Amino acid sequence: MKVAILDDWFDTLRTLPCLAKLDGHEVTVFTDHVDDVDELAARLADTEVLVLIRERTPVGRPLLARLPQLRLISQRSVYPHIDVDACTELGIVVSSDMHAGSPSYATAELTWGLVLAAARRIPQQMASLRSGAWQAGVGHTLRSRTLGVYGYGRIGQEVLHYGQAFGMRVQVWGSEAARARAAADGLDVPASRREFFGTSDVVSVHLRLLDATRGIVTADDLAAMGPDAVFVNTSRAGLVVPGALVTALRAGRPGAAAVDVYETEPLRDPADPLLALDNVVCTPHIGYVTAEEWELQFADVFDQINAFAAGAPTNVVNPEALA
Repeated sequence: MKVAILDDWFDTLRTLPCLAKLDGHEVTVFTDHVDDVDELAARLADTEVLVLIRERTPVGRPLLARLPQLRLISQRSVYPHIDVDACTELGIVVSSDMHAGSPSYATAELTWGLVLAAARRIPQQMASLRSGAWQAGVGHTLRSRTLGVYGYGRIGQEVLHYGQAFGMRVQVWGSEAARARAAADGLDVPASRREFFGTSDVVSVHLRLLDATRGIVTADDLAAMGPDAVFVNTSRAGLVVPGALVTALRAGRPGAAAVDVYETEPLRDPADPLLALDNVVCTPHIGYVTAEEWELQFADVFDQINAFAAGAPTNVVNPEALA
């Protein structure tokens, strides 16, 4: 089958052992990013299988309608960037392993790296050294402080364990069901949302972006945080009301933030308000970007292609398309 892989910006997949799973297929890897539908349609005109790297390229009806050979979209995790209804109407199968039993350790590790970087002002200290100025201010110790994890799923639980290993008190907020699970596991659950934000020295958000969670973190939530508190988001920018984090940071509550996700991605504007603030640590959506995580993820993605080619598709999001 003719397989096209989009947005492999550093040509990483060709270095991974799992690519051998596609031996026998005709594979084209694109290492740039293209937004223009006309250019994408021309590029993918003969493509039978499209491999996506997370949400890097939206795939909507205007593009899908111009890909007459496309039979399968194979990816991993959530798929808000794919018009699944259009795929179903056009007979295009979407396969996406939701990996319900495995947390993204890479994302959890990056989250903790951002917590440490923000608490100890590591980027600012490095910038001070480079300027010849030696130390730049005083950071905070994490031990005995309070980590608030918003969302009690796979990644949130892993980050919670890291906090415990660092001697932090941990508490959980989330849906009613999530709070009940956390309480049943013996964890602290504050009496109210305001108490959660107001008593957490670090708040780390770990939720999927759905209609129900879009904008779930509000300006009032952020304003309830202390002037020494840190807000961390390695999930999705859309979980926070647009513009609320920048406004809150300028007002000094919370005192700092660490983010890996943005309202517009890829973020290529150096004048973006978040990048201009000295009290923010920013990384370019690299939570899942490690060689080990990619080997794990794309082994699944390529297995889905081979299963489809063998007539036994797996992890099908829209089984109606098989008809």
